[in-house]
Amino acid sequence: MKFFLLLRQREALLRQARLANVVFAYHRLSEFARRIARANLQGEVHLRVADPALDRFWPTLHSPTGSQSVIEEHFLDEDIVELADILGFLSEHERQTSFAFRWEDLGGHLLPGLQHELARAGIAVADEPRSPKDPPFRRRR
Repeated sequence: MKFFLLLRQREALLRQARLANVVFAYHRLSEFARRIARANLQGEVHLRVADPALDRFWPTLHSPTGSQSVIEEHFLDEDIVELADILGFLSEHERQTSFAFRWEDLGGHLLPGLQHELARAGIAVADEPRSPKDPPFRRRR
């Protein structure tokens, strides 16, 4: 690909990258919300992002009112890293070092805004894929 062609396409590529990240965030947050509902997790949780200056090299997720073992039972370290990345992406204009939310509000609070952004871009969110090969998103015509 030629240098100037990429330069001319930069804005469109950035828009597509943003949409790809919004689709990913919607998909993964939907999965997290289903997992939280299945496990009947409730109450406040705090997610602190990694901060090497504070000797915190991984994001941490804890519940001030719940059991840490319940979090560890339902979320791998990779899940917590992914959730921190998604929440960081969604708060892109403000660099946050921590997020506080209620388990039961995670999907209901974030998913409608993501769905609205996708709808504005002409991308419809399918309710549930009928099979693993069916995509959860489709372009509206």
